[in-house]
Amino acid sequence: MNLRPDPTFYPSPRIAMEAPVETLAFTLMLSPDGSQPDGLAVIDVDPSSKTYSQIVHQLLMPNTGDEFHHFGWNACSSALSPLTGHAFLERRYLIIPGIRSSRIYVIDVKEPLKAKIHKIIEPEEVFAKTGYSRPHTIHCGPEGIYVSTLGGGGPDGTDGPPGIFIMDCESFEILGRYEMERGVQDKHYDFWWNLPRDYMVSSEWGLPPQFENGLVPEDLLSNKYGHRIHFWDLRARKNIQTIDLGENHQMALEIRPAHDPVKEYGFCGVVVDTTNLQGAIFTWWRNPDGTFEAKKTVTIDPVPADPGDLPELLKGFGAVPPLVTDIDLSLDDKYLYVACWGLGEMHQYDVSDPMAPKLAGKVEIGGIVAKTQHPNGKEFGYGPQMVEISRDGKRVYWTNSLYSTWDDQFYPGDRGAAMVMANVGEGGGLTLDQDFWVDFPKGYRSHQIRLEGGDCSTDSFCYPSV
Repeated sequence: MNLRPDPTFYPSPRIAMEAPVETLAFTLMLSPDGSQPDGLAVIDVDPSSKTYSQIVHQLLMPNTGDEFHHFGWNACSSALSPLTGHAFLERRYLIIPGIRSSRIYVIDVKEPLKAKIHKIIEPEEVFAKTGYSRPHTIHCGPEGIYVSTLGGGGPDGTDGPPGIFIMDCESFEILGRYEMERGVQDKHYDFWWNLPRDYMVSSEWGLPPQFENGLVPEDLLSNKYGHRIHFWDLRARKNIQTIDLGENHQMALEIRPAHDPVKEYGFCGVVVDTTNLQGAIFTWWRNPDGTFEAKKTVTIDPVPADPGDLPELLKGFGAVPPLVTDIDLSLDDKYLYVACWGLGEMHQYDVSDPMAPKLAGKVEIGGIVAKTQHPNGKEFGYGPQMVEISRDGKRVYWTNSLYSTWDDQFYPGDRGAAMVMANVGEGGGLTLDQDFWVDFPKGYRSHQIRLEGGDCSTDSFCYPSV
């Protein structure tokens, strides 16, 4: 235990923006067919380094078939909450769940270039202590590590609803389920919170039979994927309100609350509107009486295409949907980045007014039909997917794989893993860095990114910015 709080913990978003610039990134590598073990790549992101944009260390796991997807830290700025008993933790361990195996790895990255496995939690322990399966999103909270799941019990994960469980942030023991009263919540995906205001927001994707073997067209067209967001009393651990975004708004995924805890609003990305193939962003907010509302504030149109250029799944539509698969919000709450995986576009919206986002920048790279090359001339397979923003808001990183079986449906054939970075202009706008391109080992795909010392989808803050 440290005798002082970890220097990478910051009380407010504004102070975090003044932190030292990241020099390393951690990126997940997955073997789509399970023939190789999944791994963690440590990437040099220091432009003054001779190994800039190269993998400088990689750690492969002892098992196959995990399918790494999302991951997070054992501790972050939330440890500075007045409610915590863990102010002196280190941001030292990465918690990496296997979304397909339900196995969880705890990786010690105190010395990043010597990253090593600290502990492995086998799926049987996850099942026995929680009744959940398919662990997905990791958030470091004031009193422990919160883990969302996509499956309940049973072989296909449909024996009971999925939910959230909590791990001890020092021993990494699984403590048990989070929910005391879940209300109507029966699917899960992402979650995040406003710590001082004591509420949490969660979203929905689908149950394991709806995603593990690929998108199920019949379920999509009959609007059976998730389309609700849930609001929780964080400490009482109960669902206090659920908002249905409309059953046509299929797959309500990433939840991004404002970083400044004084602001009581946030955003949710919706993959596709089944009535018109649009992607969408909803803004949600809290009223003075404590109730919540949500409104669609961004729509992104599909692009007509020759059916001959489309994968089987889309031929009947004659268009490419945006497929909004990830969003991320800068620490100053000014820019929202939206990954349009189908179109091959990364959008930057000025959300200074969260009810009226304005498109401020756009990068085109990859895409089902567009197939736009990187400025260095290399092919960017798939489209922009998992996005991460530097603390100072000046650099935006992203990778290109969504989920192995979905990759194969929308982008048939192996397209190769890639990670790129774009620089943010003083007044907005995005420009791809021609010199930043990460090559991954053959047979792997790349997914979520974490930045050294924290980033914009990792930390939650306890004190307002001034």
